[in-house]
Amino acid sequence: MGIPGYDPFVQAGDCWFDEKAAQLAMDFFPECLTHIKGPKTGEPFILETWQKSIIANLFGWKRPDNTRRYRELFELVPRKNGKTPFAAGIVLYCMLCDNEGGAEIYSAAADAKQAKLVFNWAKGMAKKHEELNARCRIYKNSIVEKVPGTDEDTGTFYQPISADAFTKHGYNTHMYVVDELHAQPDSELVEVLETSTAARSQPLGVYITTSDYQRESVCNEKYGYACKVRDNIIEDMSLLPVIYEASRDDDWTDEKVWYKANPNLGVSVSLDYIKAACQKAQDSPSFENTFKRLHLNIQTEQDVRWLSMERWDNCNEMYDPEDLKGALCYGAMDLATVSDIAAYMRLFPLDEGRFLLLPKFYVPEDNAYKREKRDRVPYVTWARQGFITLTPGDVIDYSYIKQDLENDWAMYDMQGLAFDRWNFEALRQQFLAVGIPADKMIAFGMGFVSLSAPSKEFEKLVISGKLIHNNNPVLRWMASNVSVEMDAAGNIKPSKKKSSEKIDGILAGIMSLGQAITQEPVGESIYESRGLLSLTG
Repeated sequence: MGIPGYDPFVQAGDCWFDEKAAQLAMDFFPECLTHIKGPKTGEPFILETWQKSIIANLFGWKRPDNTRRYRELFELVPRKNGKTPFAAGIVLYCMLCDNEGGAEIYSAAADAKQAKLVFNWAKGMAKKHEELNARCRIYKNSIVEKVPGTDEDTGTFYQPISADAFTKHGYNTHMYVVDELHAQPDSELVEVLETSTAARSQPLGVYITTSDYQRESVCNEKYGYACKVRDNIIEDMSLLPVIYEASRDDDWTDEKVWYKANPNLGVSVSLDYIKAACQKAQDSPSFENTFKRLHLNIQTEQDVRWLSMERWDNCNEMYDPEDLKGALCYGAMDLATVSDIAAYMRLFPLDEGRFLLLPKFYVPEDNAYKREKRDRVPYVTWARQGFITLTPGDVIDYSYIKQDLENDWAMYDMQGLAFDRWNFEALRQQFLAVGIPADKMIAFGMGFVSLSAPSKEFEKLVISGKLIHNNNPVLRWMASNVSVEMDAAGNIKPSKKKSSEKIDGILAGIMSLGQAITQEPVGESIYESRGLLSLTG
């Protein structure tokens, strides 16, 4: 198995292949390295065929002056294909076998925790091998090479660093790894590391990553360049482009496509896991993009249509609000703009982990008629059917909302009222004036930190048929409009900007659910200080 789509001979020029050097590097892995985690713990690091191809090319190809041909490795491989231990092995080989005086080696990432993943593998593997351990002085955050048979340091060391690039100037880097390049916020760290190798005779930069979203980023810049080198559009003999990916035209549900994109499928990536993830992607529109990007390296947009309407329609069990008197209730409001639509959501925990959504919507009467004619959104029809409250004039009359909330506070066991600060303060003062406790009104952040966990739980409840909505047509329309944004870490949040139409009721539902699933207020004071709770296992 060679490098996918790449022929190293095409741009070789006067470079030559040193079989002995290639074999020496390949032998280093099984002879000196062992796995330190998972089911293979303690076993020799046997390279898979695709990994042998990378190592043989990376260390076998030489320039006329006998230095390494390749100065950069771009490795795009989906999650769970063993990128981290493989990179750690390359680090140890460059550190201990390059004979580079005073080599400085770094592993970098967007945050300190990610940066230490490669380092922890390298440290663990060095400790497990008697000779490597004897040649290294191993500390918590660094590995220092010793002169064989002495306690004297050679000046060569390896340590992890994070993305605060302004502190990295002055380095004299021999080799570096940038882990999960797609998570880098900008190109600064990459530029600092690249320029820090200028004084070295055969530096090596290793970029390991899964696919980024469709956007401008340092990862996509590197990816696009590597593709052009692979396809011989750009001549660059110093870059080794290793790209495992499915194409947009491939059937992402086909097992053959999974193998195409995942060279370690059946080794470090369980086929059963990929099957289950693919099925989840077919059931959940938002997870489809996650599956494609992280497991097949198919670039996706950051925003995706979120909810399956078939699943939504399976949640149309009916409840009479009168039967819920005295029931536990969590409220939330999304007031949007005063001239459009406001949403007030009441959420009731039911038996067997189910929840009931009872929304109320408010629209200025003048605006309702205009929108029905202009956008063919049946506000007036929904109002006649009792699903929308029309307030006189061209702006929302908050007294209607205030009255409904006062009635609900008397009728139900209200636990709290979550709100987005936008346009809420005046109404909040009115609520305080009628005796609604200040600590029951909870400012709810609109960022990934606050919205991701309850959004994922909201989707999970829809998929499992446990989010009952009384077949409310306004809420159904909003559910069909929702697109979600996703960050590099897989956090999601509904996006008003990206959604096709109004989603205020869904946002209010997520805020109310956020309270219920934590059994305590979940505004910024909780999520921002404590961090996200794991709700999906």
